Amino acid sequence: MERQRADKFEDLIAWQKARELTRAIYQVTTSGPFAKGFGLRDQIRRAAVSVMSNIAEGFERSGRSEFHQFLSIAKSSCAEFRSQLYVALDARYLSPSTFRQLILQAEEVARIIGGLRKAVHAQRILARASGLGRKSAKPRSSVLSPQS
Repeated sequence: MERQRADKFEDLIAWQKARELTRAIYQVTTSGPFAKGFGLRDQIRRAAVSVMSNIAEGFERSGRSEFHQFLSIAKSSCAEFRSQLYVALDARYLSPSTFRQLILQAEEVARIIGGLRKAVHAQRILARASGLGRKSAKPRSSVLSPQS
């Protein structure tokens, strides 16, 4: 994967993959037994939306430290989402094959967020070492984004 400049949160692979995960859970929860389980349906949807929202919000914050914090929250929301998938499987709202597909997708999102979080942390260290102040520590420079 090549590092490129991300000028907006939509450029981030982590956000794009989180969006795909959110789309997938909305599709799965629209019909069948999941559609009738309002509590779990709404909670798992909120968890998925939280993943992509925290990536976006953190990116738009004032510096790398805040971005790193919001990536941690996004990763935690991804864990919440995965935990809720197990509840859905146990309640027979999901078939084993759909569960496997969604859990693999969620694990991929978590790995990507973890990698992005490490990259942002490394940027924080470099910025401190080179004497850059907080004002110049914007997350937009060379975070992971799709290849052009």
